[in-house]
Amino acid sequence: MTEDRLQDSNERLVEKKRENPIWCPGCGDFGVLQSLVKALQDLGKTSRETVIVSGIGCSGRMPYFIDAYGFHTLHGRALPVALGMKKSNPDLTVIVVGGDGDGFGIGGGHLPHIARRNVNITYFILDNSVYGLTKGQSSPTTEIGQQTKSAVAGETVRPLDILGMLLVYRTSFVASAHTANRPRLTEIMREAISHNGFSAVHIYSPCPTYNKLMTFDSLRETAYTVPDDHDQRNLSAGLQINFEHNGMIDGIVYKEQIAEIQEESNLAMTRKDNFKKLVARYV
Repeated sequence: MTEDRLQDSNERLVEKKRENPIWCPGCGDFGVLQSLVKALQDLGKTSRETVIVSGIGCSGRMPYFIDAYGFHTLHGRALPVALGMKKSNPDLTVIVVGGDGDGFGIGGGHLPHIARRNVNITYFILDNSVYGLTKGQSSPTTEIGQQTKSAVAGETVRPLDILGMLLVYRTSFVASAHTANRPRLTEIMREAISHNGFSAVHIYSPCPTYNKLMTFDSLRETAYTVPDDHDQRNLSAGLQINFEHNGMIDGIVYKEQIAEIQEESNLAMTRKDNFKKLVARYV
């Protein structure tokens, strides 16, 4: 890579790629893509300093449509991969995108440990309450009574409380949003990415193909907007709002500034320096 090309890649803002997303028409993930790119642009993030990490599922395709580094990982393993990236190169802006099944089914065991380490990465959870990529089976957030391919008579198992779990795990930035309010979603994404610590945003992203209960209209009608006077530093207040509104919330619920518990070790710094020297030989 020549010096001119290196300079150009350093300065180019994150933008959408020209490839057209292949989600179903009306999928909420289109709105997430637009808001994520807009948030990164508003923050002045460049393609060279940004990486999008995803798991398996409809949302797993997100890195293909963004002009930044991308890693489409194994099912449920996006968070530990992102942790390794951030620890190897703390200068990167690391964004994780995953679905409700990927993050709270097979990948559910990683979340509490990422939260307690408070690593400076951002996790966007795209919740459509169904396994869309495998054609409509129940997911960890499917509502009781909802008919799916794996529960034809109606789901009988209680859904997980994603927002409650994030709060109980003491995630240092917790918010909820939905794709029926794009400007608000973009604003929350900007704040989450800017947060110094582990930030997680639970995003309701409708699946018009396999989930007829969650729609853009229903989200506009039922989502509770967090009031401006809400004390974001009060964990108990955040838990109370989540309990009262059953997680159907639009806004920042909790925010706490804590230095990372696990600082980068001298060994990791040495490896980073050696890696930079190796890359410099080919630039």
